[in-house]
Parts: sequence; structure tokens; C-alpha cells
Amino acid sequence: MGKIFKFNKDVDTDQIIASQYLLFPTIDEMKAHTFESLNSDFASLVKPGDFVVADENFGCGSSREQAPSVLKALGVKAVIAKSFARIFYRNSINIGMPVIVSKELYDSVSEGDEMELDLKQGIITVGEKTFQCTKLPAKMQEILDQGGLIASLNN
Repeated sequence: MGKIFKFNKDVDTDQIIASQYLLFPTIDEMKAHTFESLNSDFASLVKPGDFVVADENFGCGSSREQAPSVLKALGVKAVIAKSFARIFYRNSINIGMPVIVSKELYDSVSEGDEMELDLKQGIITVGEKTFQCTKLPAKMQEILDQGGLIASLNN
């Protein structure tokens, strides 16, 4: 069970982690500035197991891998959106961050709601409501289970 942090459509990678913070040498130093321009308290409020829920086109913009990396470093369990920018989606899988498509979830939940995600079954539960979401192919699930693409290739 985790808390929902809700974001609108077209959240770009510069809004996830602004370019000036890419100069920091580590993801641990960058993560305190995640979503700084959209919710300045996000990094201090998010807890391991919480979720980012967004409208359409989440992660548009540049191809920076640091965008999903800071979310993972903060303990975000998954990002669920109506749709994703392709490069953000791919980068997320590569680093072991679940990115899940659900067309109905965004319009049916509020910031702060508690939710549960069953990745293997493709089911999201918020209160008494259940939502279908992407059920990842076995190979992608295996990559996530092993912590990302590089980790899975090293196993």
C-alpha cells in the first residue's frame, strides 16, 4: 500500500529533475530536487512504496536517464500514467522502475489516496475500486525483478 502523488499531462523530464541538478555527481544528491518546480515538497513527502500517477505523455522531453533514476532512488514503487514518452518508458524499464499504463486510474483518484498495485496480475486497487492496467510481458517483468536491464544481463 502506498500513497498517490498526482501530476498532470505532459510532465517533461526537466520538471522531473531540472537540468541544473544534472551537474551533481550522484543520483542521491539529485533526488532531493525531484519535481521541484511542480511540488517543492515532493522529495521530502514521498516514502518508499508510494506511487506517481499522471495523465498523458509522462516523461516527455529529453532522454535523460536521471529522470526515472531519481524516482527510483526516492523509493517510488511505480509510475502509472495514461501514456508515456517512449524514451522515458524505455529508460525506466532499463533501470528497473515499473511504468504502467492505466487509462482510467488518473481520472478516478486523488492526490493522497492509498493504492495497491499487483504488477503480475495487472490490477490496481484504490479503496473499493479496482482498475486494469498494463500486465507486463514476462521478459519485461523479469528485467524489473532483477533491478533493470544491466542487472538482468549480468545474471
